[in-house]
Amino acid sequence: MASSGFFLICMLHSVVALTCGSMMVFYTNEVFVFGHGSEIASKLVGSTPHDQLLIRTSDSFSGLLLFAIGFLLFMVAFVKDKEFQSFFAKGCVLLHVAMAIWRVFFERKLEQLGHDWLRQVVGDFVLGLSWVFFLVYSWREKYD
Repeated sequence: MASSGFFLICMLHSVVALTCGSMMVFYTNEVFVFGHGSEIASKLVGSTPHDQLLIRTSDSFSGLLLFAIGFLLFMVAFVKDKEFQSFFAKGCVLLHVAMAIWRVFFERKLEQLGHDWLRQVVGDFVLGLSWVFFLVYSWREKYD
């Protein structure tokens, strides 16, 4: 029998990814203002029309990728194999840790995004921690 915790965590992460991806595709400027403030958001948009087009296109593709990840998480939530669930959760933990490491070593050095890195690293660890809790719960369930 599969764990209901896996389903809940996948659905939660799926909703977050689908929402953020949709917002990145359709409301890029508003997301920038909400996340970074209006002053930095105006700098992130680009200075020339060509730069603005490239940045908007890149952000739209990033949002589309995040939307696809959310859809993938939605599909994976219905998998009932416990070994796959454990494997998938371990991969998600590694992904969140790698993302946090990338933010610490690279994103904090960017002039415009340097002040947001700590908040985002904490978010990465919290999301990764949800998968760790699932792994601990499933390990405890296996040996009870």
